[in-house]
Amino acid sequence: MTYAGDITPERAWEILTEHPGAVLVDVRTEGEWERIGIPDTSSIERPAHFIEWVDGTGTPNPAFGTQLEQALADRPADAPVVFLCRSGQRSAHAAGVATAAGIAPSYNVLDGFEGGPDAFGQRGSTGWRAVGLPWRQA
Repeated sequence: MTYAGDITPERAWEILTEHPGAVLVDVRTEGEWERIGIPDTSSIERPAHFIEWVDGTGTPNPAFGTQLEQALADRPADAPVVFLCRSGQRSAHAAGVATAAGIAPSYNVLDGFEGGPDAFGQRGSTGWRAVGLPWRQA
């Protein structure tokens, strides 16, 4: 089953601010959250959820589904869930798994938190941070 769609970081923020029950799930690793930063959802008074898709060694998180269901237990059934990772790859997989589990609508944020590498191999020219959405150091 496919997820609801790929959306820009700006559209993700619109969904989060316009839908009272909408939830952000960041599926990066703990190390990424600590070193690179995290989305700051304090202005919408709904915390983001942080659930690793894989750990720092690239090993899949076998508890992802269970952790996601627990994190979303209080979410209204039809409230959007927005998935975010570094560049939009892991979050696309997570949105697909969530949709298959009946968590819908689930969206993937294109370019993730910091986007893919540019011509010089550097990240950060696209994504959540680059477009100026709220974030902070963990």
